[in-house]
Amino acid sequence: MIRRTALAAFAALLAGTALPGLANANVTVLGWPGGSEETALRAVVDTYNKTASDDDHVDLIFFSRDGFYDKLQADLAAGSDAFDINLIATYSIGRYAPYMEPIELGPEAETVFGDAVLKTMQYDGKQYGVPTDLSLHFMYYRTDLLDELLANDAEKAEYSKIAEQYLGKPMQPKPADEWTWDDWAATALYFSKSVNKASPVRYGTVLQMKNLLFNMMVFQSLPRSYGADWEDANGNVTIDSEGYRKGLELYKMLYDAGATPKDSLSYEYPETNAAFTSGQVATALQWNAAAADLMDPEKAPAVADATGIVAPPAGPDGRADHIHGLGLGLNKNAKNKEGAIKFLKWLSTEDAALLYATNGGSPALMPDVVAKIADQRPDLVDLGQFASKYGYVMNGGTSANALSIYELQAREFTGYWSGQETLDEALANTKSGMEALLKQ
Repeated sequence: MIRRTALAAFAALLAGTALPGLANANVTVLGWPGGSEETALRAVVDTYNKTASDDDHVDLIFFSRDGFYDKLQADLAAGSDAFDINLIATYSIGRYAPYMEPIELGPEAETVFGDAVLKTMQYDGKQYGVPTDLSLHFMYYRTDLLDELLANDAEKAEYSKIAEQYLGKPMQPKPADEWTWDDWAATALYFSKSVNKASPVRYGTVLQMKNLLFNMMVFQSLPRSYGADWEDANGNVTIDSEGYRKGLELYKMLYDAGATPKDSLSYEYPETNAAFTSGQVATALQWNAAAADLMDPEKAPAVADATGIVAPPAGPDGRADHIHGLGLGLNKNAKNKEGAIKFLKWLSTEDAALLYATNGGSPALMPDVVAKIADQRPDLVDLGQFASKYGYVMNGGTSANALSIYELQAREFTGYWSGQETLDEALANTKSGMEALLKQ
C-alpha cells in the first residue's frame, strides 16, 4: 500500500509539473532508457526534427529501467499529459490500453513489418503502437576460443574431465549451433579460470542474476526447453517442475563454480555487455539488441571480429527463445495528438525503420526490407529466423499481472541463487504468489 501511494503521488506531481527543458516541447516521447533502443530512438528523432515543422518538433524523456512499468502505470492512470507518446510492450498493452488511444498507421506499415509483427502491438483487435523492436535472445560466443578447443585433443580431454566432475558425465565439445544446455554449461566451466587454470579467459559465461524482471525473460528459455510453462491447459500453476528445477540448479552451479563473475547477482543488460566486451568472457546469453554493440569493432575491439551468434541451446523439447515486442503508442491525454500521430506514422515507414535499424535498433522487418541492410545488420536476419523457429510466450505471459509474475520470480530465484533460501522454498513461494496473481 505504501508503494502504491508513493507511486500515485509521484504520478500526480509529474502530471502537474512542467519538466525542465520541455516548456516549448510540441511532441514529447517517453522512451526506453539505456541500451541500443535509446540510441536508435535518439537517431531517428534527430533526423525527424531536421525536416519537421516547429509544431511537430519531438523531444525525448526517459525514466529509469528500475520500476519503469510501475511509474508509467501510475502516470497514465493519473491522467498525466507530460508525454504524448509512451513505450508499450507486448506483455503490458492490456495493462495500459485503458489510458491510451488506438492509432491507424499508414498502408506502408504492413509492407515494412508484416501482419504478425504489427499484432505484437495490438489489443482487442486494435493497433496501439508502432513495433520498434522485437526482443529475443542470442547465445553469443567467442568463435576463436571454441575453434581452438575443437581442434586440440589435449583441450578436449580436459573438457571431458571437467564435464564429468561437474555434470556427472564425460562429454566432448561441440560446435555452438549443436549445443544443449549441458554442452553450454560444460563449455562455460572449461573456459573459467576458477575451474581450468589454463583457460585463456577468466570466465566461461556471464549470467544476468539481478533481482530484475527482465532477467527472468533471459533465464526462462532454459526451463522452457525442458517443457516448463507457467500454467497447464486447466489453469494450474506448473512452476515447480523439472524444467525450472534444472534451470535454477544449473545457474547456481555455474555461479558457485566461478564460471560467471561473483557480482553477477547485480548484473543485467549493461553489465553483461561490459563483461563480454572486456575480452574475458567466452559466452553470454543476452538480448539480441546487444549484437549491434558486441559486433561493432569500434565499441568492442577486443571481441567484435570473433563473436558468433546462435540460438539458445536445446533441451529435451528442443530450442526455445522468449519473444516480445517493444513499441511506441499514443497517450490518451496527449497535449499534441495530431503531431504525435504524424510522428508515429512516419516511424512506421520503411525509411524510418531502416534508419532505426542502422542505428542499433532491432525492428523485425519483412525479408525484402531487411535484405537492404543485411550486410550491415546480419543479426536482424537471425532475429527473424529465430523468432519464427523458436519463439514462444508462456501460458499466462500476456495476462494483466504478467509483469508482477516476472517480478515475483526475480525476487525468489535471486534469493535461491544468492543462498538466502532453498530451491524448494523459492519454488513454493513462487507458486503460491503466481496462483494469487493469475486469479486477479
